[in-house]
Amino acid sequence: MMHTTVGWHVELEFLEDDQHTRAAALVRLPDGAEVRAHGHATRHNIDSNQPRVGEEIAGARALNELAMQLLTKAHDEIDAESGRISHSINV
Repeated sequence: MMHTTVGWHVELEFLEDDQHTRAAALVRLPDGAEVRAHGHATRHNIDSNQPRVGEEIAGARALNELAMQLLTKAHDEIDAESGRISHSINV
């Protein structure tokens, strides 16, 4: 059995103000495809300003969306290769 080591690099960037954090996630795949996703977080007025928490929430939401897009991409590739409609891939 042959083993291949593959690495993916995921980039996360954040844009913040006093109440909102937006995250943009990007992964470049070995085939040259790029998958992008976004997430956001909003601080409630009574919560203290903790930018790291906003980044964690917005980042997690962006990564979750990225994961769903990758699952859909894989599902579509399975269907294209097999010539049939397969069952949904769920997390």
